Amino acid sequence: MEFESSMRVESRLLISAGVITSASAIWHLLCIFGGPSWFAFARAPQQVIESAQQGTMLAPISTVFVASLMFACTVFSFSAVGIIRKVPLLKSALITIASLCILRGLIAIPAFATSTGLDIWQIIASTVWFYVGICFLAGSIEQYKLGKSAI
Repeated sequence: MEFESSMRVESRLLISAGVITSASAIWHLLCIFGGPSWFAFARAPQQVIESAQQGTMLAPISTVFVASLMFACTVFSFSAVGIIRKVPLLKSALITIASLCILRGLIAIPAFATSTGLDIWQIIASTVWFYVGICFLAGSIEQYKLGKSAI
């Protein structure tokens, strides 16, 4: 695929989403090496933080699992724009990822204004995942249109 200035906006959005999901996956994996304080900073569930403190396998296994899901998002986004070969279930995956990311972005809105005040990390994370969801939604629409025009 040529990366030229005429690349569709939807493709650019999917590439940015792929970069973000890949960077997020790497960040999650780095938490394993950073230890409990990194898990706490990343707002991991308390059980995962305690696992990291105690050296049990819950923290690394769950982190590798989450990072794998994020890398899968990268694969689907890059596949949709042609950076890598087409993968099975591409259209279904794009809409599923879009839905989950948009939901993740919106679900934290009630948590923005709690009795303890605003959680800046939650606001940033929610905004990023909402953006990623919109990027995947745009890519889903583009893939649907491409499928219709091929018929």
